Amino acid sequence: MNKLVIDAANENIFLVIISNDNIYNVRHENSKTNYEKLIVLIDEFLNSKNLKMNDISSLYVNRGPGSFAGIRNSLSIVKAIHLSKKIDYYCYSFQDFSNESGLKHENIPNLCDKFKVKKNLINPIYIS
Repeated sequence: MNKLVIDAANENIFLVIISNDNIYNVRHENSKTNYEKLIVLIDEFLNSKNLKMNDISSLYVNRGPGSFAGIRNSLSIVKAIHLSKKIDYYCYSFQDFSNESGLKHENIPNLCDKFKVKKNLINPIYIS
């Protein structure tokens, strides 16, 4: 069971694959160019670990607060993947886990379970 965490809400774009006992991550500069090619960055990251989108069982996407463009693009991509591949997604915010210390992207799936974050629900938080 492979999980993919996508966070494009802040200064960097973080992609994390959680695969059984292995955790892989990559970081990209948060720029207009990278927003526009986010799906390409995701595909390249999966390919680098010999994975395809069909190998992903769940998606986790940061819904903010943060950059409007980053949140909009990542939510759009996750929604498209859900519609085309039938992969469930969870939209989280680090604010959802405000009582937790030492938050890391690799902990997101467990925190979503712990805090009962609803699947397939989008509720973005943009910074004005």
